[in-house]
Amino acid sequence: MSSLIFLGETETFEPPSPADFDYPAIPGTGSGTFEFLGQAQMAGITKPMVQIVVAGILVFAFFYLASRKRAMVPGRLQYVGEEAYGFVRNSMGRDIIGSQDFQRYTPYLFALFFFVLFNNLMGSIPFIQFPTFSRSGMVYSLAIMSWLIYNIVGIKKHGFAGYFKLQSVPAGVGGPILLLLIPLEFMSNIIVRPVTLALRLFANMFAGHLLLILFALGGEYLLLEQSLAYAPVGVLAWLLFIVISFLELLIQFLQAYVFVLLNAMYIQGALADEH
Repeated sequence: MSSLIFLGETETFEPPSPADFDYPAIPGTGSGTFEFLGQAQMAGITKPMVQIVVAGILVFAFFYLASRKRAMVPGRLQYVGEEAYGFVRNSMGRDIIGSQDFQRYTPYLFALFFFVLFNNLMGSIPFIQFPTFSRSGMVYSLAIMSWLIYNIVGIKKHGFAGYFKLQSVPAGVGGPILLLLIPLEFMSNIIVRPVTLALRLFANMFAGHLLLILFALGGEYLLLEQSLAYAPVGVLAWLLFIVISFLELLIQFLQAYVFVLLNAMYIQGALADEH
């Protein structure tokens, strides 16, 4: 239950809560809820579901149009597309994975980066204003896919037993200390990685959006529902809302970058001959 903040004898302000992230199903696509893992789930198509599909279509459409008419002297759209591809290819592919193996993984990293970025930026687009990955289920799906990719890559190169040995036994370490290190390394490299990978992106998108809601609704309440004595605080809340909105743009980009950078690091670690 959301807490209530009392500002007068009868007036109350109900602050935003995680319930504000639970969108109902779009009319005509389903209704009601169902139980899954002990929690009530929406039955039907919701706004975040539509956003994730739209983001995928937009990424494909933009880069298809950018590469459709390739020329030696690129036009503006081709130039933007090539620079975007080069940014991911060089800074997250070649520099992290290495010049020998990076090319086969660049398409995945490239698509992943702009897919995550487009979904993050939806939190700042007027009339949408909801970051898709502030819903944890969306992020954990990406994290599981990444987990499968880098583990399959490592098993394919080193073999099943060889890969898990590399991930669990630190190089140059021996003796009884391995009884402690092997379970810790296995947990850290195999079990915990997808959780922390997803949690970092989800928490930043969730917290940033919650903060924006708080300043926007709080400022509106202070200006429209309270006496003029609260007006300066309401104006300050709206100013902070504007400042944080621009800060969110930076965070949305950085979180997409960090998410894909960690994917590249995990792939590089799976391919490496030593841990």
